[in-house]
Amino acid sequence: MDAGDASVELASRRTGMSFQRTRMSADRTLMSVIRTSLSLISFGFTIYQFFHNLQGENVIHTTRAPRNFGLTLVWLGVAMVGIGILFHIQFMLGLRRQRREMKEAGLIHGESRFPGSYTLGVAILVLLLGLGVAANLAFSSGPFG
Repeated sequence: MDAGDASVELASRRTGMSFQRTRMSADRTLMSVIRTSLSLISFGFTIYQFFHNLQGENVIHTTRAPRNFGLTLVWLGVAMVGIGILFHIQFMLGLRRQRREMKEAGLIHGESRFPGSYTLGVAILVLLLGLGVAANLAFSSGPFG
């Protein structure tokens, strides 16, 4: 193997590894979306519960503002994780398509696995959790009340 072939081989392997780094970067981005949306959901639920308990002890008069504010934060968190999931799926499908095209063209080897994302599964669970919390706050019933 001469120096030119070795150089092409090395470039091909580096390009292949860059797909793995990009995939992991997309997972980290989704993790940051999960972290932020989970914070919004839990903060909204906490605000609602705090003021709901104060109303139950007759410390404050009945008002819907804390419920509405808490529910708004929960819905914001749900929307954020929902959009994050859609963006992640769209990005990963495009990345897989580009990787397949480059492999078929012989530009990369594509021998390493390109697994699904566990982070996506967690994001879907957080979305379901947020929907449950929103239903609990909106209808005053559910597993979190």
